[in-house]
Amino acid sequence: MPGALLTVSGIRTEATPRPLGVAHPSTGRRDPFVLAAVLFVAYATVSVCRYWRLETRSWDLGIFEQAIRAYAHLQVPVADLKGPGTNILGDHFSPVTALLAPLYRLFPSPVTLLVAQAALFALSAVPVTRAAARLLGRGQGLALGVAYGLSWGIQRAVDFDFHEICFAVPLLAFSLEALLAHRWRAALGWALPLVLVKEDLGVTVAAVAVVVAIRARQESPRTVPYALGVAVFGVLATLVTLTVVIPAFNSTGAYDYWGKVDGGGNPLTTAVGVKLSTLAWLLLPTTGLLALRSPLLLVALPTLGWRFLSSDDHYWGTDWHYNAVLMPVILLAFADAVDIARRSSRHWLRAYARHAPACAAAVALTLTTELPLSALTDPATYRRSPDVVAAEKLLERIPDGATVEANIGPVSRLTSRCQVYWIGGTKGVVPEYVALDVASGWVDDPVAYAEELHPTARYSVVGRAGGYIVLRTPAR
Repeated sequence: MPGALLTVSGIRTEATPRPLGVAHPSTGRRDPFVLAAVLFVAYATVSVCRYWRLETRSWDLGIFEQAIRAYAHLQVPVADLKGPGTNILGDHFSPVTALLAPLYRLFPSPVTLLVAQAALFALSAVPVTRAAARLLGRGQGLALGVAYGLSWGIQRAVDFDFHEICFAVPLLAFSLEALLAHRWRAALGWALPLVLVKEDLGVTVAAVAVVVAIRARQESPRTVPYALGVAVFGVLATLVTLTVVIPAFNSTGAYDYWGKVDGGGNPLTTAVGVKLSTLAWLLLPTTGLLALRSPLLLVALPTLGWRFLSSDDHYWGTDWHYNAVLMPVILLAFADAVDIARRSSRHWLRAYARHAPACAAAVALTLTTELPLSALTDPATYRRSPDVVAAEKLLERIPDGATVEANIGPVSRLTSRCQVYWIGGTKGVVPEYVALDVASGWVDDPVAYAEELHPTARYSVVGRAGGYIVLRTPAR
């Protein structure tokens, strides 16, 4: 029958080409790149301006800069913020960050990491938009690309300084784009490097491979053994990394995060409300629950699994960067589900699918008024207070190459030129300088506090400015 379509276990075969109205892949081929360029400017502006305003949110930017700085000078990736001489590969296995070393060597600044992250997140919008346009047509594809680029998970990650998951997001997006185009080997090829991004992502590689096997089993049976082999490899890669590779680089000979898995309670009954709320945020505003109709959603299960089984409450919610790797999975599952639903025999479902991408884009735009990209319209984003200028001038008084103990505020201003340790984590090393953000009043007497940390040293005040204080111990 002309135009007949058969759907079996999520596998579609068509007797004729796609109906009219579905764009040819060459139609609107520039759209994904224009969208990515706009998103790059937006992402980079938000993250760099926040850094410029001295509003760094965590120590991660400093940790990654120390590791990438070492790679850039062909040294062991030591991150002293995690403890003096700590090899970062013994903390999390993320050798992929070494790819930024040449760029960092040319531009040695934490801003380099922020701009690179913005570029990687923006790049991921290309395969998402392109895949959606191929399935749904140019207009709906662009709408879904906008929904993806403005998704709350990506915006939260942009607002979280730098993290290695910025490499995982485009890899997943390109992998799933290839999967939806029935380019099975390309899908597996794009997924494989995920094992070099972070130790848990080998299981995600396995999930991608399983979906490839499901989708390819009728069209290309010879692909199935390859896919299952990649699935086995992904699981083994995670096991070997957790039990052999990371302990080999760790001074204690162990993986430090096992304790976050066993928190002493039942993970199935702990913070159920928070976890259900996160699931609702993942599926409702982004896809209107349609993504549940696509087997691609299986790829999200490993990440959700380890997060919800963890005893660390930071992993359960919608803050920080933890949901970014789920965004390409969920939005491309959404595109796949819309493609399936618009061929349903149920009229209401076809109508729902027809309008869903535009609705998702509208929801994303509406939510953006309360998300990090809303800062683009706030004049305060582009201004620095006199306190920030004064604090920077104070930190500049610390000479290059000095050893410094610091908390979050000063860290990312010093890691590109000093040897920086986390406050209270020097493990016997007596730093020449102590630089602290004390604006909140968390410590009454910074000098006494520094000397309590280092009883053999005596510190004097170099200066105070903008809520910061710098202390120095006389040369020994």
